[in-house]
Amino acid sequence: MKNKMIEAFKKAQGGLFTEVEKADVGNSYQEMEKQGVALMGWADPFMPDYSLPKHVKQALLDEINGPSVAHYTAPIGSYDLKVALTKRLKEKNNLDVDPNRNIIITPGSDSGLFFSILPFINDGDEVLIPSPSYPNNYLSVEIMGGKGIPVPLSKDNGYQLTKELLETYVTDKTKMILITHPNNPTTTVYNRASLEALRDICVKYDLVCVCDQAFEDYTYENEFITPASLEGMFERTVTCFSVSKGMGLSGLRVGYIVTSDVIMDTMYANAVSVIGATNTASQKAIIAALSDTSFMKEFEEAFEYRRHKAYEIINSIPNVSMDLPESGFLGWVDVSKLGNSADIVSYLVKEAKVSVNDGANYGPGGEGHFRIVLGVYRDNQKVVDALLRIKDALIRYQEK
Repeated sequence: MKNKMIEAFKKAQGGLFTEVEKADVGNSYQEMEKQGVALMGWADPFMPDYSLPKHVKQALLDEINGPSVAHYTAPIGSYDLKVALTKRLKEKNNLDVDPNRNIIITPGSDSGLFFSILPFINDGDEVLIPSPSYPNNYLSVEIMGGKGIPVPLSKDNGYQLTKELLETYVTDKTKMILITHPNNPTTTVYNRASLEALRDICVKYDLVCVCDQAFEDYTYENEFITPASLEGMFERTVTCFSVSKGMGLSGLRVGYIVTSDVIMDTMYANAVSVIGATNTASQKAIIAALSDTSFMKEFEEAFEYRRHKAYEIINSIPNVSMDLPESGFLGWVDVSKLGNSADIVSYLVKEAKVSVNDGANYGPGGEGHFRIVLGVYRDNQKVVDALLRIKDALIRYQEK
C-alpha cells in the first residue's frame, strides 16, 4: 500500500517503525517526560504547567454549559471573533481589514499555513524558503508536489534578506516566497530593508508571498513590520497568524489567515473541504482573551528574563555560542565546533536530561546547531537549571 502513496508520504516516518527525533512526531518524545527529561523542544508556552487566564477559563466554561458547544460555527469562523481580530490587526499589524472579506479562522496555524500555500502550488512549482526555516515550510510544499528551494541565510548579516540573495534563486518556475517572520528557529526579526527587498522581488517577478507570523507577539530590540502592510504587498500576500505562541493557548487550536478578498473568496469556497470548522468553545475563549490581554505580560517578562539568562549561560560554554534572541522564546545554539549536532542532541538527553531540536531538521544552515525552547515551564528557575545542566554536559562532552 505504501507504494501507492504520493512521494512525500511514501518517505515520511511517524515513529511506528523507526525512531524519529522531531518533537511533534510519534510518541517517543512525550515518553521522555516520564523519564524526567525537560522537554525544551516543544514550542508551547509554560508547558506543562497551568497557565489558563481566569477570564479565558470562564469563557470556556460558559460556552461548554451553553447550547452551542456541541455545534459548528461556520467553516470560515465565528463572525464575532473575526470582528475582535480586526482591532488587533489594525493596532499590531497596520492592516485595515473587513471581517467579512479578509479573515478566515483555522484550527491552529499549522493547518492555516497549509491552507495558505495550497491554492497556489502545482506540480513542479518552486517556492523560495529562507533557510534555516520551520520544517513544515518544506514539508507542506512537498506534499503539494512543489519544490522548496532553500535560500541560505548568513549569520554574518544577522540572517537578514537581501534583494540580490533572493534574486539569485528566482527561476521561471518560481511561484512563491514563503517566510516565517520572526524566523523559527533563528528568532530573526526581518528589518525594513529585508522586507522591502522581499517586496521588490515579489513585485518584479509577480510572486505570491506567504508569511507565517506565529511568533510575532514578543519582539525586542528590533521593529516588527508585517510584510502585508507594505505598499503593493497586501494583494499578493497571505499571512498566517496564531494565538498559540503569544497567548500560550496552544491547546485551544485557533489560528487565522488574512489576505485580499480575491484570494479569500476561494478560501471561503474550500474551507469546509480542507480545514472544517474551528472548535466552537475555543473561538469564544479567544474572544475573551482578546478583550483583556494583560495576562500576556507574565509571558513577556518571563521570556525577556530567560533570553538574557540563556545568552549568558550558553556563551559561557567553551566553543559554543548563541546570539541574543530577537523574538519569542527560542534560542538558536551553535555547537558546530563540537561535532555533529545530532550526536550532541542525543547526548544532552542522556547526560543533561534535556531534549532540544537538532538544527539539521531546519534545512540548510541548520546542521551544527540546536534549537532550544526557553518558554517551557512557568518557573524561570526550572529553565535556568536546565540550561546549567546543558552547560555542565557540554563541558564534559569536550573533556571526553
